[in-house]
Amino acid sequence: MRPNLTKDISMKDFDEYYWLKKELQTFCRNNGLSTTGSKTELFDRIKTYLLTGEIVKPNRNRKVNKKIDTDSELSLDTVITENHRCSQDVRAFFKTVIPKFHFSTYIQNYFKNNIGKTYRDALNAWYEEEERKKDPKYEKVIAPQFEYNQFIRDFFADPKNQGKKRDEAIKAWNKIKKLPGSNQYVSE
Repeated sequence: MRPNLTKDISMKDFDEYYWLKKELQTFCRNNGLSTTGSKTELFDRIKTYLLTGEIVKPNRNRKVNKKIDTDSELSLDTVITENHRCSQDVRAFFKTVIPKFHFSTYIQNYFKNNIGKTYRDALNAWYEEEERKKDPKYEKVIAPQFEYNQFIRDFFADPKNQGKKRDEAIKAWNKIKKLPGSNQYVSE
């Protein structure tokens, strides 16, 4: 049986069970921990708290200079800075160059991991990703914190589940997430 997420939970149980981000945030709120950040950050913050009793503050980049200077015109020569934000201004600029532009996870990660490159480089990366998507074997990478999405994808990739409905995949997910251990799909 899945235990309740309280400060008395064993580390083994905390590690072994699947927790919704909402549950992690509730735990943080109830125990004086910050509720901000990704699911992975919340999990790590709670783990530290359970092991040491220490309340770890979230890593925050200084907000100074985070905003792109809107007085300067954005162009393909605009350099991606450490404090780059995927803002509405940036989206609007890219839509003038690529009418169907949107911030995908891939392009957001490109901005994050390519400091010093230009918007022209980001534009080329966007087009390269669009080309990769045309390959029938192409699959977007699913980040580790999106266990549900990965499970559903793997469920339908299993030839044994050909013709099954989404409800059946969700039922299988709901069953496995209540059990200790991995939440990865395993063919039966």
